[in-house]
Amino acid sequence: MSALAEQVAIVTGGASGLGRAVVDRFVEEGAKVVVLDRSRDRLDELVGSHGKNVSVVAGDVRSFADNQRAVDEATARFGRLDCAIGNAGLWDYNVKLDTIPAQALDPAFDEMFHVNVKGYLLLAKAALPALARSEGSLIYTVSNAGFDPGGGGPLYTAAKHAVVGLIRQLAFEFAPAIKVNGVAPGPIATDLRGLGALGLADRSIGSVDLETVAAPNVPLARVPTPDEYAGAYVMLASRRDNRAATGGVVKLDAGISVRGIGRVSAGADLAVKYRDA
Repeated sequence: MSALAEQVAIVTGGASGLGRAVVDRFVEEGAKVVVLDRSRDRLDELVGSHGKNVSVVAGDVRSFADNQRAVDEATARFGRLDCAIGNAGLWDYNVKLDTIPAQALDPAFDEMFHVNVKGYLLLAKAALPALARSEGSLIYTVSNAGFDPGGGGPLYTAAKHAVVGLIRQLAFEFAPAIKVNGVAPGPIATDLRGLGALGLADRSIGSVDLETVAAPNVPLARVPTPDEYAGAYVMLASRRDNRAATGGVVKLDAGISVRGIGRVSAGADLAVKYRDA
C-alpha cells in the first residue's frame, strides 16, 4: 500500500517549486490534495496534471478566510483532512539590515512575517478541528535559516526562527491529537519570490545560479532538486512511518549545519563605512 493511501492533505504555495514537488509526491503516494495558492494559472495547470486527485483554492495565506476555504474544500470534496502543510513563503535575498532603507523596514517586516509566520498560524487555526478529528499532522517548511545565519537576511532569518518556535509551541498545545513538525531545506532552485516592500516581488530565486553560488559552499557540493526534498514531508505525514516525531524539524540542508555557510562574518566594512559618518 502507498504511504499516504486514503489521506487528504492541504499544501499552501503548492502550485510551484517545492510546494508543487510535495503535491506531486503526495499524489504519487496515494493522497488527495487541496492546494491554496495565489496563481490561478498554475492552479489550473495543476488540475490538468492531476485531475480528480487535486482540488484548488485561489487565495492568500495571509487571510484566515482563505485558509478556512481550503479546509472546507478538503472536507467537502474529500471528506476529511489528515495533513496540513504550510509552505507558502517569501525570501529577502540576503538583504542586510544596513542596506534596508529605514522607511522600508516596517512594511518589509510586516510582509515577511505576515506571509512566512502568520500564514502558518492561520493555517493551523483553520485546520485544527479537522486535524484533531483525524489525529493528523501539521507540517511546516522551515529553512536552514531557521537555525543558522547566512541563509537569508535578518527578516527571513528571524521569520524562520519564529517558525521553529511555532512548531515547538503548537506541538505542545496539540499533542497527543496532532503531530506538528517541520522540514528545513537547504539551497533549492524554485520560484520563491522576494519582498514587494523591497522591490523584489518579481525576482525569483530560480534566477540565482545556485550551482555556482551555493553548491561549492555546502558539504554535499550540490543543490538538491525540489522533488528530492519532498520525501521528508511524506515520512512526517505517514501514519506508519511517523509514530514518534512531534515538535521536531527534519534538516535537509545539504550539510550546512555541519560546518556553517559563507564568510566568517558579514560586517567587515561597517567600521570603515561609519567611521566618519
